[in-house]
Amino acid sequence: MNSVTLIGTGNMARAIGTLAVAGGNTVEVMGRDQAKADDLAKALGGATTGKWGAVPAGDIVITALLYDGVVPVVAEYGDALAGKVIVDISNPFNATFDGLAHSEETSIAREVAKVAPAGASVVKAFNTIFRNVLEKGRPDVFIAGDNAQAKAGVAAFIESLGLRPLDVGGLKMAHWLEGVGVVTVGLAGNGVGHWDFALGVNEFTD
Repeated sequence: MNSVTLIGTGNMARAIGTLAVAGGNTVEVMGRDQAKADDLAKALGGATTGKWGAVPAGDIVITALLYDGVVPVVAEYGDALAGKVIVDISNPFNATFDGLAHSEETSIAREVAKVAPAGASVVKAFNTIFRNVLEKGRPDVFIAGDNAQAKAGVAAFIESLGLRPLDVGGLKMAHWLEGVGVVTVGLAGNGVGHWDFALGVNEFTD
């Protein structure tokens, strides 16, 4: 069993939280709006709520926030996240959804690592999956991070959701995972033509 804290009360928090509870994980919800956090925890069934800015109960802390809020929130929490595994699921899309909001070769996850407290580890995950697919599908989940133990913990959590984790490498790869997020939007609007799909890996043997 994993212990997970969701920072955020939106659609992705609800989708991941639903799977987490179903998978037998301990789930805590935190939100700036305490009423929304309470409502989501009640909707998930068996989840608890924490006070915004307090030390999260979960060993894994998922920042289910819009990309421009992730780094400020991690900085705001500060030492409350010491020793935690912080999972960034955001996509920093530009205004036209055909590129990244940051021009340099970085990522939200790498920027999080710069402000995270000592002992915290950062993992990028879930950003290549549409919320509706999480709710009804079993997609592959690409993960990136520099700490092998942290990635192993996140991988175990992903497996508890009934999904397959696929490690793409170190945290520098988070930049390219964010690029894959852009690709999925391009496919949804063009070649695939709808949002009910996910990118994954098929293995072929002789």
